[in-house]
Amino acid sequence: MQQRLARGEEAALAELYDRYASLVHSVAHCVMDDDEAADLITREVFGYVWENPDAYDPKFGSLRSWIAALTQRHAVHQLRQYEHHGQSSPAEVEERVREANTAARADFIVTSMPAPLRAALELAYRERLDYRAAAAGLGVSEDEARRRLRLGLQLLSTAMEPGDPPAHSLDARQPRGLR
Repeated sequence: MQQRLARGEEAALAELYDRYASLVHSVAHCVMDDDEAADLITREVFGYVWENPDAYDPKFGSLRSWIAALTQRHAVHQLRQYEHHGQSSPAEVEERVREANTAARADFIVTSMPAPLRAALELAYRERLDYRAAAAGLGVSEDEARRRLRLGLQLLSTAMEPGDPPAHSLDARQPRGLR
């Protein structure tokens, strides 16, 4: 993909956009909490990738991770610019940045976890099923469903930064994979 972008293949940009636009928009929206700002950041991120295809170095992680991190940095920068212009207090901005960082980490964890764990969490969270009902929905034993839920929640809990208050509810900032 990177080589195709470096050669100026517009089809490569279109494929990249199709693959990652929802991720970019989601990360930007988590930070900005505004659809128009997220749309603008999405365009700017893909513009940057198009103009700087060599900025990605696979030694440091996947393309998906790099694009998510690029989006996060750009959105946080934009949010701080808005704060600088008096639209939010510094404390409000830093709280939104902290929440967005946690949401981005949680999204990455959920989308990276094995499908059986993700499926168990989605049933339990989206459908509000207990482990018995999740087991039936997954076609596994109750012990296996309980194990998958426990492991998935343990992985997801690593998204919290030390000192973050415990999240009893993921509310509107829940990871995309759990909606």
